[in-house]
Amino acid sequence: MTKQANVAGQERKSLPSTLYTEEYFLTACEGYDVFLESEGAHLSRRLRDAFALADVRAGMRVLDVGCGRGEILRHCMRLGIEAHGMDYAAAATGMSREVVAAEIQKAIEDGASPPSTPGVCQADAKTLPFPSDYFDRALMFDVVEHLYPWELQRAFVEIARVLKPGGRLVIHTAPNRWYDAYAYPWVRRVRTLLGDGEHYPKDPRAITPVNQAVHVNEQDLLSMRRALRQAGYSRIRVWLDSPPQNRTESPVLAGLRRVAFDVPPFRWFFEREVFAVAEPIKK
Repeated sequence: MTKQANVAGQERKSLPSTLYTEEYFLTACEGYDVFLESEGAHLSRRLRDAFALADVRAGMRVLDVGCGRGEILRHCMRLGIEAHGMDYAAAATGMSREVVAAEIQKAIEDGASPPSTPGVCQADAKTLPFPSDYFDRALMFDVVEHLYPWELQRAFVEIARVLKPGGRLVIHTAPNRWYDAYAYPWVRRVRTLLGDGEHYPKDPRAITPVNQAVHVNEQDLLSMRRALRQAGYSRIRVWLDSPPQNRTESPVLAGLRRVAFDVPPFRWFFEREVFAVAEPIKK
């Protein structure tokens, strides 16, 4: 096989949508515990923090790319915002429609006017079924890592098409690739010395085993910025953050943790999550 043919074969590769089952969204996809407890009425810490970055205001149109279980759509309904959700997986669109229906039913039971109903469709982020210059905000939460690089570029270009001039794309993706590649092996060594090694497998993705099959494009500070720039975005901001640790540990370990998470360049490798905000360049 020639090098050109091999590259072309790689470009056509996509994960099958059937990997994303209802079981995946209820047992492995981050925030499932909050979703189950609140029946989709509340956002997990990750979704809440990412949504706050979008600075969504009344009168805006919002596109949730990879709407998953539908919590963001329900949140937008409560804020009176016109929202549309799309997902590659049939299981996700079914769950999102159920969450939307639950919010409408709740409004009826409370004697309130039913909120505007978000549109939910099964679609591919590389070919969005929406007109150009239509949305004020596009949200892409925990989707990037599931798209091969060629798919991500096409999705970014397509999202840029449907965003209005001055519109904003907001991204959350995890894990930070540099954490898995460089920091995690040291974390694993330390935890093994402390007798907690069974919770730290050699492959960090094995902590949530399904991720070994569905994480195909994890990002770091530089790769995220580069991908957005290549897709025609400007005013790009990329930064790192981590979930709250809430650990009780010795002063020595607490001091090492502060250095790892607060001091560059260490924090570039120890922070777990990648956030980005960017605007499309409109000609």
